[in-house]
Amino acid sequence: MNMPKNFETFAEARRNGFIKVKNAKDEGKKIVGTFCTFTPWEVIYAAGAIPISVCGMSDETTEDAEQHLPKNLCPLIKSSYGFAITDKCPYIYFSDMLVGETTCDGKKKMYELLGQKKNMHVMQLPQNSQDKTSLELWKAEIIKLKERLEKDFGVEITEEKIKEAIRIRNNERELLKEFYSLSKLNPPALWGYDLHKVIDGSNFSMDKALQAEQFTEMIKDLKEKYARGESPVNKDAKRILITGCPSGGVLDKVIKTIEECGGVVVCLENCTGIKEKYKLVREDIDPIDALAEKYLSVPCSVMSPNTGRLEFLDQLIDEYTVDGVVDITLQACHTYAVESFSVKEFVNKEKGKPYLNIETNYSPSDVGQIKTRIEAFIEMM
Repeated sequence: MNMPKNFETFAEARRNGFIKVKNAKDEGKKIVGTFCTFTPWEVIYAAGAIPISVCGMSDETTEDAEQHLPKNLCPLIKSSYGFAITDKCPYIYFSDMLVGETTCDGKKKMYELLGQKKNMHVMQLPQNSQDKTSLELWKAEIIKLKERLEKDFGVEITEEKIKEAIRIRNNERELLKEFYSLSKLNPPALWGYDLHKVIDGSNFSMDKALQAEQFTEMIKDLKEKYARGESPVNKDAKRILITGCPSGGVLDKVIKTIEECGGVVVCLENCTGIKEKYKLVREDIDPIDALAEKYLSVPCSVMSPNTGRLEFLDQLIDEYTVDGVVDITLQACHTYAVESFSVKEFVNKEKGKPYLNIETNYSPSDVGQIKTRIEAFIEMM
C-alpha cells in the first residue's frame, strides 16, 4: 500500500524541523522547549513563540548525562539532560527558554542542574487533579508562566491571544482525534508504528495552519484508500493498546516488534499518544481557568489518586476493540511501576483482557528478550 499524502512530512518532522527551527530563530522567533504534556502550549503561542517538545528519545547521550546523574535514573530524564549539556539537540540548543513541570522527583532535580546551563522555568505541578485547591494552584502556575514569557520576551499576552491559541490547538486536537479514529476500523487503516510517527511529528510542526491542511488531506486520502479495500494490516492481527510511559524512545523494540509478531497497535493511551489530545480546552469560560482545568485533568501516574487513568483505559479498550494491553514502564519510573499492579488487575479482571508489562530503557540490550515475551503474549491470544 502506498503511504497516504503528507505522511512523510510528519514521519520525518522531528529531523526535518532542525533546519526550520534555525530559520525561525534567524527570523527573530522565540523558541520554547517543553518536556511534558502538562505545559499549556496555548500560552506560549499567545506570546508569539514556538513551543517544541525536547524530550530525549535515545541512549546516545546517556553516558554524558551519567557524569552528573545517577545511573539508575529514568532513561528519558538522562537522555533529555544529556542532549542538553552536549548541545546535540538543535531544539534545546536554539531554545530561548525551557519549561518543565515537577511531575516526578527525577525530573524536578534534573531541572535544577539544567537551570544552571539554560534559561529554565519550572511549573510546580499539584498532584491531586480532583482537588479545588490544586486547580487554583495550577491556575497560579499558568499565570506565572504567562508573566515569565511576557518579561523574558518583551511581549503582552492578552486574553484574546490566549483564546485564539486555544481555538487553534482545539482544532489540532480534533484533527488528531479524527486521524486516530482510523485505528478503530477493522482492520485499521494504518499500522500503529506509522500512527505513532505521525502523532509525534505533529509536535514539531511550526506552521499549524499548514499542518491542519496537511492532516485534513492525509485523513481524506486514508479514508479513500480504505473505502477501496486498501489496508496494510491483516484483519486477523491482534489489536493492542499501549499504556504507561512515553514510548518514543522504545518505538522500534516494542511497537514495531508487536507489529512484526502478529499484532497491530490500535491505540496509544500514553502521553506519546491520545492522552493529552482527547479532552479539549473549554472555550466558554475564562481562558486561564479553562487551561488549568484541561491540563490538570491529564491522567498521568504522578497524580494521586489517579482514577482517571483506569476510567480512560476502560473507554479506550471498548472504543478500539482491544484484544490485549501492553504497559510500558521505563526503568526507574516509580509512579508507573507502582500503578502497573492496578492496571493489570483492572485489565485482567474488569475487562477480561490479557496484559503484559514491559520494563525497559533506551538500550538495545534487551531487544531479544522483549521480542520473545511479545511473541508469547500474542500467541497466547
